[in-house]
Amino acid sequence: MDLPHKPASCGLFTACIVAARAPWLYDCDHMADSAEKRLPERLRKLLPLEIQAQCASSPCARGELLFRQGKKPAQMLYVTRGEVVLQRLGRQGAIVVLQRTRRGFIGEASLDSVRYHCDAVVTMSGEVVAIPIDAVKQALAADSGFAGRWIAMLNQEVKRLRAQCERLSLKGVKERLLHLIETEGSEGRLPLGGGLQSMASELGVTHEALYRAVAELEKKGALRRRENFLVVVGGA
Repeated sequence: MDLPHKPASCGLFTACIVAARAPWLYDCDHMADSAEKRLPERLRKLLPLEIQAQCASSPCARGELLFRQGKKPAQMLYVTRGEVVLQRLGRQGAIVVLQRTRRGFIGEASLDSVRYHCDAVVTMSGEVVAIPIDAVKQALAADSGFAGRWIAMLNQEVKRLRAQCERLSLKGVKERLLHLIETEGSEGRLPLGGGLQSMASELGVTHEALYRAVAELEKKGALRRRENFLVVVGGA
């Protein structure tokens, strides 16, 4: 694609190229302010400045498909607001939710993959940051400090996945739900995000079973729904 010439810093021009290749990102006029100033603190601490300059933020709407299974990876995403899930069809034709992210990375596992292994679907409107994969790969090879920070980030993701495996080993729906709130929530509060149906897929249960579990916990006074949150009450 031939881009029109316009005065720009090297980092801004590169960000415009990234935006041109991904239509759902901000256009180049939105990049007038330096991209790195808009990034969340976690990304500013993690990413080298040259990568920060190539990142592009974009609003995302519920139901939007951010990337599709089987496509060649061009960027990984960081969810700053809202909720995005990674999902794909299971062997029996039902949708399986592999990951549900409200503030964190999506697609980082595709860094060395030739294709995305699942779909990224927005379940609650918000905002995402697109990070070019090629730039990350080059920086990891050349910058040992960044490589160390990246490994530490992946270690945290491994811990999260271990907690997920522990949760799925629990037999009861209530136990899985309370474990999810404990490990993924904050101070006993968990955002509902895409709703109970999306949460049921993450817990590996039917949405009917989850609705019943929530109703029973509410009846016992152990759980409350407040606005878009599930809140554990007392020592449930």
